[in-house]
Amino acid sequence: MSEKTLRSSRMLLSVTGFSMVFLILSSFFLFHSVINPFKPSSVFKFIVVGDESDEPFEPPSSIEHIHETKDDTVKLKLLGDAVVNERIATTLEDNVACDKNKALLRVYMYDMSPEFHFGLLEWKASSNRIWPDVSNPSEVPRYPGGLNLQHSIEYWLTLDLLSSNIKGITRPCTVIRVESPSEADFIFVPFFASLSYNRHSKVHGKERESLNRKLQNKLVEFLMRRPEWRKSGGKDHIIVAHHPNSMLYARKKLGSARFVLADFGRYAAKTANPKKDIIAPYKHVVKTISNNVSAPFERRPTLIYFQGAIYRKDGGMIRQELYYLLKDEKDVHFTFGSTQRSGVREASQGMGSSKFCLNIAGDTPSSNRLFDAIVSHCVPVIISDDIELPYEDVLDYSKFSVFVWASDAVKPGYLLNLLRGIQRDEWTMMWNRLKEVSRHFEFQYPSQPGDAVDMIWQALARKKSAVNMYRTERRYRMP
Repeated sequence: MSEKTLRSSRMLLSVTGFSMVFLILSSFFLFHSVINPFKPSSVFKFIVVGDESDEPFEPPSSIEHIHETKDDTVKLKLLGDAVVNERIATTLEDNVACDKNKALLRVYMYDMSPEFHFGLLEWKASSNRIWPDVSNPSEVPRYPGGLNLQHSIEYWLTLDLLSSNIKGITRPCTVIRVESPSEADFIFVPFFASLSYNRHSKVHGKERESLNRKLQNKLVEFLMRRPEWRKSGGKDHIIVAHHPNSMLYARKKLGSARFVLADFGRYAAKTANPKKDIIAPYKHVVKTISNNVSAPFERRPTLIYFQGAIYRKDGGMIRQELYYLLKDEKDVHFTFGSTQRSGVREASQGMGSSKFCLNIAGDTPSSNRLFDAIVSHCVPVIISDDIELPYEDVLDYSKFSVFVWASDAVKPGYLLNLLRGIQRDEWTMMWNRLKEVSRHFEFQYPSQPGDAVDMIWQALARKKSAVNMYRTERRYRMP
């Protein structure tokens, strides 16, 4: 064999060998990529889209969620049960405006007429302004107090978006307002729907329809004309309708949007459902008890506390049944109550000196009472079979609440025996957890890492991702 032929044979063998190695490596990576070619492996370990397993999903106590952006990767670490954006710390220290390439969510907000938002707070806009100056928190238009506050969610989210581009506002870089819809993950509709219902749902004088209804009709007309709505069919729009009766006339027409709600009790499943929408907490009306003065087991003489409306409709009939079962027990406070006069102060004192606070279904599955209990570090007893809870895909309520089926709760003696059977050590574990999680239910401006505003944006970010998120499995106390 000539030297030339020998060299050709060696080259052929080298090429063949290299090709075999390349084929093996390609097969290996192809095998892994078919699992999920568009998600990092850490996301796949969390939950798989379309997972057909019958086993309920239960998040581990520590896991990292990965969210891909165009420029880099944002890591969300599950600390205990609550998600916290790791990028928050650097944003707060740098004292600079949030960078849209680093934010978890990019949101475009319509520059709608003030009549839909701050005009409802009697803020007077100048001829060339749509929004108030929010750079100085002390000058931000105030939201009405009392029960109006409990559904004020749209107010806090709007303020957070407005402040996201202001240098010097100390807030997490979870969301940023962008100038173009083409840059946005979502489009935010700044309509203060709950305030519109609370303040303007009555017809006055010779008017044929209320201001609340007029604004909803105008809102529908506005959105139907927008190219952004027509392009997506409204699926990338966020509408906050936290009061159960808000958006009553427009909700069906705008049902393709993503709603931020208190619960799904008064919505048809086609209009609002857990797959596309999120549940936000009420803003509590009692004062938050700080951790260092929160009363422990021995300094909470009342076993069970409930104060509120007792005679309710539909699912709320259970309140009346429980009232007659519990009202005469010596260590139970179960009475009528309201926010009038000293009602809020009495509720704050009562919850702060009670071991367990009842959250019973009323006219709707949810109520503000749950969140009042949380910030009072009074272990919630949730008796509402159809309730959906905020951030329940990352927050295990069973660690700081007691779930009871309504059918069990009304059995004579059942609830008393159950709660009296929870010993000091178990109660203290739930009490300690309440002190840890209560910050996730605080609305404030500017928003802070892990507070209610931040958690709502993070919940919307999880809806945006391709990962199916499931609520943690509730642990119901059985007879």
